[in-house]
Amino acid sequence: MQADIEALLAQGCHAAPAVTALTVQNTVNVSDFRVLDREWVLAQANAVLGDSEVAAVKLGMLGSTAMVDTVVELLQAHPHLPVVCDPVLRAGGGGSLGKDEVGYAMRERLLPLSLIATPNLPEARILAELPQGTADECAEKLLPFIKHLLITGGHGDEHEVHNRLYSRDGTQQTFTCQRLPGSYHGSGCTLASALAGRIAQGEGLVSAVQSALNYTWRTLRDAEQLGQGQFVPRRLPLDFCS
Repeated sequence: MQADIEALLAQGCHAAPAVTALTVQNTVNVSDFRVLDREWVLAQANAVLGDSEVAAVKLGMLGSTAMVDTVVELLQAHPHLPVVCDPVLRAGGGGSLGKDEVGYAMRERLLPLSLIATPNLPEARILAELPQGTADECAEKLLPFIKHLLITGGHGDEHEVHNRLYSRDGTQQTFTCQRLPGSYHGSGCTLASALAGRIAQGEGLVSAVQSALNYTWRTLRDAEQLGQGQFVPRRLPLDFCS
């Protein structure tokens, strides 16, 4: 949530969160989580939706099929909102953030309501049920469910990172960036929230993807190792930080 708020602030947006799950985590890993009650999540979201003009929705960790159904209900009531779905199924340190059926539920019920999903390759493989699938193979399996799919490539070891944007109309674009040393805590949340922020600001999808990728790379370049685990991206300029 901290990553989401900071990334959205950096895009000139106001973040209005609805918390779906609580975690026990640090820069090393996520060791436990608890999904909140459906009624609490609906109350949080409806309080925001009934008060403010929402420009975009970013989804993160849901943690259970019941929470997937809760979010589906909310989105069906607001079909005009562009949705960026970050299918958070594994923590950066490798810990599971939900059983495998959560990925299936997201694919079948949530992706069709979303404008774009932003899985990394391991998450795309879970969603597509292709344990050894390539990005192209996963996209072929997932595009019947969603209009656009951004599969990020930071989990390989190639010199350049290849982030691939697939669209249901058959178009495909690859955005490359220099691989940075180390591993990072919250890079996927940073990217998805930055993308939602750019869309909320009215930027076209392909341009918004490029802007969000460029922003995320800069946050990783300037990251700090604050604990004993992964580096933490610097999402705000120094004059924003205390």
